[in-house]
Amino acid sequence: MEAYEDENPFSSDPPMSSASSTSHVNVSAPSSPPAYNAALPSSPTRNGPESPTLRPPFPSQGSGSSPRVSPAKSDFCCVRDQWLHSGEDVEILIIDAQKTTDNATSPYITYVIRAGTAEARHRYSEFESLRSNLTKLYPTLIIPPIPSKQNLADYAIKQGKAREDAALIARRRRMLQTFLNRIARHPIISNEHVFHRFLDGEVSWTEVLHSAPLSQLPKNILKAPAHNPTDPNASPAYQALPNPSAAHPLRRPDQRFLDSEVFTNKFATHVSGPMEKVTRRTMKRWSEYAQDHMELGATWNGFSLTETDELAASIERTGQAIDSTYISTTRLIQDLEQNWQEPLHEYAQFASIIKKLLAYRHQKHVQLEMTQDALEARRESLTELEKSEREARRLEEALGRGRVPPPGLARSVGSEDGTSPRASESAEDAVEEDPASAYLPPHPGPSPSRRRAPGMGLLSALSYTLHGMMDADPETARRNSISKTRENISQLEDALHLSAQDLKYASSTIQADLDRFQRQKVADMREMSISMARSHRDWCKKNLEVWEEAKREIEKIPDHPNRIPPEQVVPNPNAGPSTVRRDSTATINGR
Repeated sequence: MEAYEDENPFSSDPPMSSASSTSHVNVSAPSSPPAYNAALPSSPTRNGPESPTLRPPFPSQGSGSSPRVSPAKSDFCCVRDQWLHSGEDVEILIIDAQKTTDNATSPYITYVIRAGTAEARHRYSEFESLRSNLTKLYPTLIIPPIPSKQNLADYAIKQGKAREDAALIARRRRMLQTFLNRIARHPIISNEHVFHRFLDGEVSWTEVLHSAPLSQLPKNILKAPAHNPTDPNASPAYQALPNPSAAHPLRRPDQRFLDSEVFTNKFATHVSGPMEKVTRRTMKRWSEYAQDHMELGATWNGFSLTETDELAASIERTGQAIDSTYISTTRLIQDLEQNWQEPLHEYAQFASIIKKLLAYRHQKHVQLEMTQDALEARRESLTELEKSEREARRLEEALGRGRVPPPGLARSVGSEDGTSPRASESAEDAVEEDPASAYLPPHPGPSPSRRRAPGMGLLSALSYTLHGMMDADPETARRNSISKTRENISQLEDALHLSAQDLKYASSTIQADLDRFQRQKVADMREMSISMARSHRDWCKKNLEVWEEAKREIEKIPDHPNRIPPEQVVPNPNAGPSTVRRDSTATINGR
């Protein structure tokens, strides 16, 4: 098998072995992009060799809230592609969610997407279909998640109203918009024409599904090229590759991806475990806090109606401060939900996506090892068959030399045929000269006595037919087996070469996208933390202002008539702190 040239443009590390690697790369550590302008490997493009769409350099600088620096691109496949790569900080918006019954028997929610000057309408299932097909088109890239489906509990509680839940629809709008913008900011997936057609809305999604490249997707992406699963010119040797499970062990695993799996499991455990659990509990308590202040504010406002003068005004102002606290807390809950809870849930989904991505690479590595094992087994089988063929030929030659009639039969046959006894004696002498040939066993072919002509009765005919089916020439079967084994070996050699190519491409591309994802995660976590701090700061400022106003209104209440004004109190420097407690009945009794 020819040595495969590693054309990995994403890393300056030395080429990685197809089976194992001793390099230690931790995906948790931020990695910097290479200092050079790398070009992608020369592989078939998604839209065919004549497609003008070119893949940009990879990885990117991350996708946080900072403006995206679009790579230089001159050829565009459509208007949406040109808009996405115009160099501006473009933003895809979902401007509305409408209830409709178009082409359906029951109502459903359709989301109105605005991408530049184009508008498209898609329902949730079409977003789900888009993501599923992008995962098949790009099995080595991290495809962003979409919001989770409604669970059975929500449907049971809301009695069929879950689809019309305003909070659920608003949450889906935000998360689906984030999904579209993450794809638009991806350095590779943003060039996919399927995504452009989804944004344009010029044709129905059903038509997109039944046209290339989605209609060319294979049933099993493990038996298709990793760089382009829809390649119509893919080698037939891909079908000879095994279909391993994700749990199949590796003999020589790559340490880099073992470390990636360990870190991903830890990340998933923290995000989807304690962090999400505590966040849900915190949000619940903030909601209860806001609800309590809403009821408390109404109570204080009602209480102010029973009083007069400054006391009534101060009580009313206090009730307004409580109402303002309720409003600011509600705003705080919304900010925390949008800027912390939803992104946190999204990253819990990212962890599951990365696990599946690493499982795909694991299966590709298992494919390589299983193909190597199958090739070695076939070669050993061919060696045994060729050895048996050589032994059979030597035996046949020996049988040809030693196949002579017995002495008595030779004399009688010679006399009847008119031959002289001298010829028979010469034949006997030849047998005596080669004693090993005289004792060779008879030819192991089928017995002629068993192959009787048909027409000798039902049982004889049946016996003749069965023996004709069962008796096979061992020489022909052996030679056919040798020919098939050689064909299998040739096919497995091609499959092994393709598997090694796929493994190298998958390893380099997955590692590059993990590096890009790490930069994206750092930027997003930073923005999430800043947003949380900003939300709490604004909440505190707003509450401080309204409570300061309430305090100023409360200070307008006149002092107690029996209380000595503060300016008339003469402090005694020798007196200690007063231990006399004020009688609670002093106000009532006028003392």
